[in-house]
Amino acid sequence: MPFIIYFYNTALPIHRLCGLIRAINFTGEFIFMTSSLDKLFTRLLENESIFKDKEVLRHSYTPDVLVHRDNQTEELATILVSALRGETPSNILIYGKTGTGKTAVTRYVGKELENMSDRVGVKCSVIYVNCEVIDTQYRLLANLARQFGEDIPMTGWPTDQVFQKFKEVLDTQEQVLIVILDEIDKLVKKGDDVIYNLSRINSSLKQAKVSIIGVSNDLKFTEFLDARVKSSLGEEEIIYPPYDADQIRDILYQRAEIAYNKGVLDSTVIPLCAALAAQEHGDARRALDLLRVSGEIAERREEKYVTEVHVRVAQDKIEVDRIVEVVRTLPTQSKLVLFSIVSLNISAQNQNLGTQSITTGEVYNIYRKLCKTIDMDILTQRRVTDLMSELDMLGIINAVVVSKGRYGRTKEISLSVPINNTYDVLLEDYKLTPLQSYTHNVKIGYF
Repeated sequence: MPFIIYFYNTALPIHRLCGLIRAINFTGEFIFMTSSLDKLFTRLLENESIFKDKEVLRHSYTPDVLVHRDNQTEELATILVSALRGETPSNILIYGKTGTGKTAVTRYVGKELENMSDRVGVKCSVIYVNCEVIDTQYRLLANLARQFGEDIPMTGWPTDQVFQKFKEVLDTQEQVLIVILDEIDKLVKKGDDVIYNLSRINSSLKQAKVSIIGVSNDLKFTEFLDARVKSSLGEEEIIYPPYDADQIRDILYQRAEIAYNKGVLDSTVIPLCAALAAQEHGDARRALDLLRVSGEIAERREEKYVTEVHVRVAQDKIEVDRIVEVVRTLPTQSKLVLFSIVSLNISAQNQNLGTQSITTGEVYNIYRKLCKTIDMDILTQRRVTDLMSELDMLGIINAVVVSKGRYGRTKEISLSVPINNTYDVLLEDYKLTPLQSYTHNVKIGYF
């Protein structure tokens, strides 16, 4: 009976493999089989990429020229120019919807400020912090101190000691520090102590000066701030309007010229990406994602051109990915509120009632039943309404306040995301798994 030996590790030279077989001293037939994976990447690499530089289509890329943001760039530079004179710039709050160029403009101006400071002989440093990642006072202060060479542990020190170390290392020379706090609302929701301390740090510094730039998608986040913090932080405010379809198209043409090889984009691709993104409140990030993912889909299909078909497929893929990412990271109580809304929508479909206006009262009644089913604490109706407002801000639902005359006002709720995808993602949470059959028992208008 012959022996069959499978060799998957082809890193060894063939003469060593043959020597190994002879050393085994078996008699029989030896068959060499190499894995099909050996040639997989070779074949894929042989296909010419339609991309010239895909990184240009990423959110992290800052272009040399910012299209249609001249006014905002000029306004920010006008405020920060005082740093080049060794003075303390005003603290700034920058508002605007996602994808309106807030981060790109801020980082661009910050980079130009640092370059100019070297020429004029004034020490200026710009530190960018994403508060979605660094979202506590300790982490922020430790991160800032590490930028100046201080060895701060990830945990273990009292926060005031970390703050003191940061002040000491910062004040060792004359310099102006600009701290960009992107997604500042994520930091503030966990407490505004660090903003209070940073906004008043200049009073305890002898040589250095500090200015804060807060960037947020939430125009209402200052409601979480103490009045003293609000007055010192928002010395200057800049509002970024959404891009329109023509402006997004110009941005895409600028990026596509660098990102793609010549002639691979169909003439309809960029106008379609721009039009779809303009519908989403002028979100240039979404447009760039569409343009990039469309190319990736074409490349995976080993096609040489990007067409409208690829854009349509990319749109569906991005939408599903966004739902999965956002819904999966929601707190359990927010998931329960969303599950209540999804249940009411599924029930309306099952009863052939079409599109129904769902009120906050109906959602709350279902929510209470869900909490009892899985033994969760029941929040007050006011708190549930706040959670719905957060879901509205995330773009998962659409909540419109309507007047019921002498019966008062209420919110009419509708889903802004596909029902089935949302339902499946919610049930991935093991706490909500027992609710799988619950939607079959929901009756519209009956509580």
